[in-house]
Amino acid sequence: MRRPGKERQPWDHFYFLHFPLHGGELLETTCRLANTLKRHGVCRGDCVAIYMPVSPLAVAAMLACARIGAVHTVVFAGFSAASLAGRINDAKCKVVITFNQGLRGGRVMELKKIVDEAVKHCPTVQRVLVAHRTDNKVHMGDLDIPLEQEMAKEDPVCAPESMGSEDVLFMLYTSGSTGMPKGIVHTQAGYLLYAALTHKLVFDHRPGDIFGCVADIGWITGHSYVVYGPLCNGATSVLFESTPVYPNAGRYWETVERLKINQFYGAPTAVRLLLKYGDAWVKKYDRSSLRTLGSVGEPINCEAWEWLHRVVGDSRCTLVDTWWQTETGGICIAPRPSEEGAEILPGMAMRPFFGIVPVLMDEKGSVVEGSNVSGALCISQAWPGMARTIYGDHQRFVDAYFKAYPGYYFTGDGAHRTEGGYYQITGRMDDVINISGHRLGTAEIEDAIADHPAVPESAVIGYPHDIKGEAAFAFIVVKDSAGDSDVVVQELKSMVATKIAKYAVPDEILVVKRLPKTRSGKVMRRLLRKIITSEAQELGDTTTLEDPSIITEILSAYQKCKDKQAAAK
Repeated sequence: MRRPGKERQPWDHFYFLHFPLHGGELLETTCRLANTLKRHGVCRGDCVAIYMPVSPLAVAAMLACARIGAVHTVVFAGFSAASLAGRINDAKCKVVITFNQGLRGGRVMELKKIVDEAVKHCPTVQRVLVAHRTDNKVHMGDLDIPLEQEMAKEDPVCAPESMGSEDVLFMLYTSGSTGMPKGIVHTQAGYLLYAALTHKLVFDHRPGDIFGCVADIGWITGHSYVVYGPLCNGATSVLFESTPVYPNAGRYWETVERLKINQFYGAPTAVRLLLKYGDAWVKKYDRSSLRTLGSVGEPINCEAWEWLHRVVGDSRCTLVDTWWQTETGGICIAPRPSEEGAEILPGMAMRPFFGIVPVLMDEKGSVVEGSNVSGALCISQAWPGMARTIYGDHQRFVDAYFKAYPGYYFTGDGAHRTEGGYYQITGRMDDVINISGHRLGTAEIEDAIADHPAVPESAVIGYPHDIKGEAAFAFIVVKDSAGDSDVVVQELKSMVATKIAKYAVPDEILVVKRLPKTRSGKVMRRLLRKIITSEAQELGDTTTLEDPSIITEILSAYQKCKDKQAAAK
C-alpha cells in the first residue's frame, strides 16, 4: 500500500492493499484517522460522509468510522455538489472526508471545490478533512482541516468501540423509482458475516490469494468485495482507481499479470467495452494466475460471457455471474458454491447462496411452482446481509420491498427458473414492455441484439404506441468495421424475430455513437425514454452521467432519423 499523499505517475492507477491479521500499515492508518475523527468531535452514532475515489486512505476512512462506532456514507466521487449536499443533509453528516483532487482516466477531478459548494448548503457539517491525492494546493476555509497533518499528530493505536450486532455500520444511497435517493442502512454483524462468507465461497478464495475487484468503493460492490469481505477474510485486495481503457484497453490484464491476481470481479459493461477492442489486448498479457472470473451489476449477455470465459480465462477459469443488490448486502445467486464439477451455464446466475430461498410470483401475488417458469423474483426468508431500513423513512422501506408481495422481499427483478431449477435474471420488472398484450423484458431483446457481431452495446426501452399500447425502441452502438449500418439494422430485426418473436422486433432502431452511462457504467434508460417521448427539456438530474454531452449527440441522431423518415413519406 502506498502512503497517503504520495504522488504517483498518472498512468499508475492501482493500489495493492493488504490487511495483516496482526498490525500493518492499514491498521495504523485507520487508527490515526479514527483518533483524528474523535479529536474533531465525531462520536459513536454520528454520520461521516466520505467523498473520495478508490484509495487506501478512503478504505482507512471507512474502517476508522467503523472502529469508533460512527456511521459512514460513501458518496461516489463523481456526484455533483447538489447530489452530494442532498446525501449529506439526509444523513445529517457531521464531518466530510475528501481529497484535494482526484485522478480518473487521465483527468483531474476537483473534489474539494465540489465539497466547498456542497457544504454551503449543509448546516450539520462541522469539519471537512482534506487529504491530498496530488501536490496541487486548494482553498482551505474555516471548516477545513489538512488530514495528513492531523493524522501525524495522533496515536497509532485506537481501541475499537464495542458495538451491538444490530447497530448501524453504514448507509449507502441508491436511486429510487421516485428519483429520490434512498439511504439503505446496513448493520454490523449480519452484513460483515455475509460479505465475508460470500467472498470466500463464491470466488473460492484461499489463503494467499490476491483478489481483484475493480469496482468503485462508492457502490455496494466496492463496500462488500473491495473492503469488508476481503479484509474480514484477511485477504489481499487490489484497489483499481482508473478506467478499463486508460491508458489503453490492456489495463486490466496488465494489472492481472503484474500483481498475479487470482480472482477478477468486474461489470458486464466493461467486458462489452473491452470486447470492442478485440482479443489482442488480452492475449498480450499473462493471465495464468487467474482461477475465478466474476460478473456483477447487471445480467451479462452470452457473447460477453463467452468472450470473458474463452479469451480472458482461456476456457479454464470458473466464471461466476453474480446477482445481488445494494439492499441484499452481498451475493444472493451465483453458480458457486456448488458441488465439485457442477455445471455452469453461460449468462446465468443459477444457484441461490446458503440461506437464500428464492420464489417466483405471478401478477396475482401467488407463488409460481415448477420449472421452466417466469415471474417476479422474491426471497421468502430473511438472511444476515439484508438491509434493515431506509434511513429516516422506514415506511418507504416497507412499501418498496415488502408491500407488493406480503411476506416476501420483492427484489424488483424478474427471473426465469429453468428445467434444472436454475435461476436466470431477466431484468428489472419496470423494464418490461407490454406489446399487444405480450409482456417482454427489455433485457431479453438486448440479449438477442447482442448476438450480432457488429453490435457491442444496446439499450432497449418501451414507449407509448397508438395501436400496440407499447412498442420497443432500440439504441445501438455499431462497430466501425461493420460497414453499412442500415444493413445491420435489418439483420437485427430478423434476428430478434427469429430468437424471440416478430412482436418483439423494435419499431425503431437508432444507431448512436455511445449510450448514456453513469460513472458506474449503468445505462440511464430514463433519459433515452424522455428523448423519444419528446420530454428532452425535462431530463432531470444528469450529474451522474460519465459525459453529459452525449445527450446532445443522441438528440442529434434522433432528429436526423426523424427527418429521414419524414422525407421518405
